[in-house]
Amino acid sequence: MPTPDITPGAPCWIDLMTSNTDTSRQFYGELFGWDFQTGDQEKYGGYITANKNGKLVAGIMQKQEDQAAMPDMWSTYLRTDDAAATATAVTANGGQVYMEPMDVPEQGHMAFFGDPSGAAIGVWQPREMRGYEVVAEPGTPAWHELHTKDYATAVKFYQDVFGWNTDVMSDTPEFRYTTLGAGRDAKAGIYDAAADLPAEVPSNWVVYFAVGDADTSIEKAVSLGATVVDGPDDTPFGRLATLADPTGARFRIVQDTGQGAQTQTAEAEAVEA
Repeated sequence: MPTPDITPGAPCWIDLMTSNTDTSRQFYGELFGWDFQTGDQEKYGGYITANKNGKLVAGIMQKQEDQAAMPDMWSTYLRTDDAAATATAVTANGGQVYMEPMDVPEQGHMAFFGDPSGAAIGVWQPREMRGYEVVAEPGTPAWHELHTKDYATAVKFYQDVFGWNTDVMSDTPEFRYTTLGAGRDAKAGIYDAAADLPAEVPSNWVVYFAVGDADTSIEKAVSLGATVVDGPDDTPFGRLATLADPTGARFRIVQDTGQGAQTQTAEAEAVEA
């Protein structure tokens, strides 16, 4: 299984904020073959970690009463060596601090921010917990993508705050896309979604999961209570679909990621656009 090369500024973790952890565990356990471990309530608030074949892949946490109005959602976390310094840089570059850096006993430090285009993004400063341990295999994270309504501002923000060395994949009126890194070494993407996102939908980060067979995965997901939001679509790089899990959290699946996972999803957007 591919082991991720997690460098500062790159995606390193995902977690799901859900209104029903039991439903989420059953759904993702059946769909992706995950096993789960629940953390100590006092130290970790009952945070649930998901494993694929013994390797960490994601987290699940129960939505609190004061978060009831928020939709259930997947979040992406970027690696940082200093969460406090990142928080300062976020505000200095037009972002917002949603959650100040906090210590997670023995594991690391986390914080949650809003970028200037309105998308929420987490950061993780690791100690014992380094991040997810496998990617681009069926049932594991394959790609992270920002759909933004303010493309130029978002690109500059991630360059300035997280030190992204970016590559412009496409810059036409129909399709603008920038990646962290280039080609097969790319680790995340920023997509100009200004023409696609409805007025009521803010800029947002999207998590993709690799699957061995998209149609089989969709059929299974639906049988477990999911809804197909979009797709499946055939592209030159694989088969792509957007799903909503039983509590409404959206995610994407992509078939045949492998070595080309980084470019497949970006090019798939071009086909869909």
